[in-house]
Amino acid sequence: MANFSKSSVPQFSVDVYQNEYLPEGGREVNAIVTVTATGGGTVGTAVGASYAAGQGPAAGVAIMVDCSGSMDYPPTKMRNARDATAAAIDTLRDGTHFAVIGGTHVAKEVYPGGGRLAVADRTSREQAKQALRRLSAGGGTAIGTWLRLADRLLSSADVTIRHGILLTDGRNEHESPEDLKAALDSCAGRFTCDARGVGTDWEVKEVTGIASALLGTADIVADPTGLAADFTQMMETAMGKEVADVALRLWTPVGTTIRFVKQVAPTVEQLTDRRTEAGPRAGDYPTGSWGDESRDYHVCVEVPTAGLGQEMLAARVSLVVPQPDGSVQNLGAQGLIRAVWTDDMVASTSINPQVAHYTGQAELAQAIQQGLDLRKAGDMDGATAKLGRAVQLASASGNADTAKLLAKVVDVVDATTGTVRLKAKVEEADEMTLETRSTKTVRVKK
Repeated sequence: MANFSKSSVPQFSVDVYQNEYLPEGGREVNAIVTVTATGGGTVGTAVGASYAAGQGPAAGVAIMVDCSGSMDYPPTKMRNARDATAAAIDTLRDGTHFAVIGGTHVAKEVYPGGGRLAVADRTSREQAKQALRRLSAGGGTAIGTWLRLADRLLSSADVTIRHGILLTDGRNEHESPEDLKAALDSCAGRFTCDARGVGTDWEVKEVTGIASALLGTADIVADPTGLAADFTQMMETAMGKEVADVALRLWTPVGTTIRFVKQVAPTVEQLTDRRTEAGPRAGDYPTGSWGDESRDYHVCVEVPTAGLGQEMLAARVSLVVPQPDGSVQNLGAQGLIRAVWTDDMVASTSINPQVAHYTGQAELAQAIQQGLDLRKAGDMDGATAKLGRAVQLASASGNADTAKLLAKVVDVVDATTGTVRLKAKVEEADEMTLETRSTKTVRVKK
């Protein structure tokens, strides 16, 4: 088993990339905010207390395994799911609280039972793997019930990091979309969750919607034999998380408004509507749990106009972690977004490379999603235009992974101009993989 013990928590830093120069009358300021967490620093006693034993933060993980009837087709799918869950359990760090949930049209505790979480050690891991033998396929699919049970179990333990792993192979047919949304709304901010679709009979927008709402990752495992490797990697990543509930706090001066906030790397994720007010002219945008990693955010601010030669602070960026008593801990990292008015046309019209790059990556994700939706609706001309634009953007930005996925759906005539032809026959797994991974971005080439 990998050794995930830590003796310290990450140190956070914030870097701002922007063109601060605006033309006369200009009001829109765009900036890319890079947030980086690196090991070896300390961020104070409130977060650091759980590291006293040198074992990393107290973490709780709930693994939700689809046990609906379709998991029996083919019969090896259920066996692959059991093997993958066992591999994830083997990856748990000693002391991690965990539970396994079997999901059908109802949610059942597979291990440990009794409305609680087990604590990972050699004995409990072995007991959990024995319990997996009881997993069998039969029944429907109501994912909201799985999530609500995971929330109850994760909230039963005094842990810092709460995380879910959810596997499904079918559509959420035994509860309404409203019920699933209510469950997601109830769980949002309480735990993060990675979601995986296995095979090709599940709904991409459902699985990606679950991951998006719960600030986790989504992916397809088209071949069930790949589940064990995927579950192991997901659990290793979860075990590497060290600070939970980090929020991007934006303070703006009077007369300034935030137009949007979105994560743009490693994936595109809209955060604008998730703002919670944090005092006068300040708002918090949730980013979930962090280990040693770096992410990029696009912040667009509208400022009041000012005279040539004037400058102002458009926004101040900081990072905070809410505390149980209602206070927040500031993680000590800060960045400033500025606006300067100038009559220098070259300065005011040049687009910052990072802003340009991620604007293109966001458009790439949107073009893929729109193109695939048009293809499903039978609008082949519209689909060709959108997917051609996606090929052009992927080529220009060096997003080779997305370019390869696009090439399985369209024949590329000229990537530079975005000239493509829709393939007459497309494997369902290839189309679903492209849609599921459409929001994955590449970072700016240095």
